Amino acid sequence: MRITDYELFHAAPRWLFLKVTTSDGTVGWGEPVVEGRAKTVETAVEELFESYLLGEDPTRIEDHWQAMYRGGFYRGGPILMSAIAGIDQALWDIKGQTLGAPVYELLGGPARDRIRVYQWIGGDRPGDVGEAAAEKVDAGFTALKMNATPEMRRVDNPEAVDEAVDRIAAVREAVGDEVDIGVDFHGRVSKPMAKQLVAALEPYDPFFVEEPVLPEHNDVLPEIVAKTTTPIATGERMYSRWDFKEVFEQGSVDVIQPDLSHAGGITEVNKIASMAEAYDVAMAPHCPLGPVALASCVQVDAAAPNALIQEQSLDIHYNEGSDVLDYLEDPSVFEYEDGYVELPEGPGLGIDVDEDAIRASEEPDWHNPIWRHEDGGVAEW
Repeated sequence: MRITDYELFHAAPRWLFLKVTTSDGTVGWGEPVVEGRAKTVETAVEELFESYLLGEDPTRIEDHWQAMYRGGFYRGGPILMSAIAGIDQALWDIKGQTLGAPVYELLGGPARDRIRVYQWIGGDRPGDVGEAAAEKVDAGFTALKMNATPEMRRVDNPEAVDEAVDRIAAVREAVGDEVDIGVDFHGRVSKPMAKQLVAALEPYDPFFVEEPVLPEHNDVLPEIVAKTTTPIATGERMYSRWDFKEVFEQGSVDVIQPDLSHAGGITEVNKIASMAEAYDVAMAPHCPLGPVALASCVQVDAAAPNALIQEQSLDIHYNEGSDVLDYLEDPSVFEYEDGYVELPEGPGLGIDVDEDAIRASEEPDWHNPIWRHEDGGVAEW
């Protein structure tokens, strides 16, 4: 069996899908994308296929990963690692189908029967969060996540902190203590403001505080940890096991959030999960993306003893025009019950992609907004 063809599809709302075909007709799917830079990743995927992968045996996944990563003098970063990630997902999908087994069976078998999921509320500039939280809990979710703030100045006023606290307080009041609330700082918050916010939010018992500072400032995480007992999460903008080394060694995170469409795919995130386990760190993969990325996450969650919870993009504020279930022939594979999703039983990634729906989708032109402060300076989004 050899890799004979590949095809890339841009699809709404902001996704890029990869179809890989083999000489015996087996088809594997991947989702190689950087949101807002999909065309750049597309070019990187094409380069990897044209220069190396076409004609190769698709089952030699580890060898291909090493060749794609180490075969270039310049390594890492969001574009290359996202290209590798989508290819890796598709190769695992092919291998699982060839052997008639879900990917998690090839990773050592399931460590659980189902994985908990959380639901987004509130949007980019969070508002009406109390009412939205109550609606999602009524729909069966037991864990929620929301952005903590809109843009913040490097040193902001007490009102900005109070507004963030009031939003979390409204959610806690609406759902009670039985529901977990993840709070995403989204890298919008500077070190001095992060130290204030984590302390101010602690009375409302966040499930975790996500990306309290930008990953380029991970060296200051120990200062933030010293201000709170709330679990600290980060990792969506970290792209390999080497990027995670520092936070493991400094003991500054409780939950890591690698993205299986950005951090080298199933092969790499499975290794990152094992590293995290050795440091008593939980894993909650980042996934505000489409069904192939989500299926890949669930496969790793199934086999990782330290998997905590899974992000998923149903009804997320980015999904205008299409949603995570729209490109599946059988959407019931992601049927959520009591805040959990069952492990898929089908071979490979365990999903049947609706190729016709992908082909019919209009090509999106999504880019994240450029926010600015009152003085005209660029703000973190």
